[in-house]
Amino acid sequence: MEQKLKLYGFNNLTKSLSFNIYDVCYAKTPREQKDYIAYIDEQYNSERLTNILTNLTDMIGARVLNVSRQDYDPQGASVTILIAEGSMVPIGGETQLAHLDKSHVTVHTYPEYHPETCLATFRVDIDVATCGEITPLSTLDYLINSFDSDIITMDYRVRGFTRDVGGKKLFMDHPITSIQDYISDEILKKYDAVDINVYNSNIFHTKMLIKDIDLQNYLFNADVYELAPKLRLEIMQRLRREMIEIFNGENIY
Repeated sequence: MEQKLKLYGFNNLTKSLSFNIYDVCYAKTPREQKDYIAYIDEQYNSERLTNILTNLTDMIGARVLNVSRQDYDPQGASVTILIAEGSMVPIGGETQLAHLDKSHVTVHTYPEYHPETCLATFRVDIDVATCGEITPLSTLDYLINSFDSDIITMDYRVRGFTRDVGGKKLFMDHPITSIQDYISDEILKKYDAVDINVYNSNIFHTKMLIKDIDLQNYLFNADVYELAPKLRLEIMQRLRREMIEIFNGENIY
């Protein structure tokens, strides 16, 4: 059995961040759709995803205890990292003390395409669960910039409680009114954002939809100027409809 970590000053607050992004692309032919899936699968394989999560772990001041990663056939990848919060000051001797050894970060990818609309969608799900003083909200800018994020949904929840030195229960140890407070203004101005929060339960939900679509960025192996104006408009409408339905979580059109 591996050596156990000693715990000190345990904080029972559990902070969970669920971060989902969707990247939508237009690929005209079945061959282009399969090529797009293969391209995404290679660009976001388990090795690169591990690097992203390792950087995230460094950003929140934690350290990696164990990494499990897997690529799938025909596509997709998963990575799970067990993390520990930064060590506290040792109390004599060489004993290293940490807040906990049960936090984790996970990521899963889901490339897929719709043959009738010629649209391909790449979805990434990232979950960060921490205990104690660490909050994963500070990593949102990094996560958003690590992917081509057309639609973003985020859920943040704080559960449990800790106590102050006088014994009073604390059900929240940091101020928060919206997840958007932890996202830079530069990123926010690119999106339409909506909050749905349940403050008395410490539940926060934010979803974001990209405002402007530069068609060239959504074409796979094609040049926008090679397309007839009518086709450009049709593709733009398909992209926007797809994004609106994903953003709202329901079939609208």
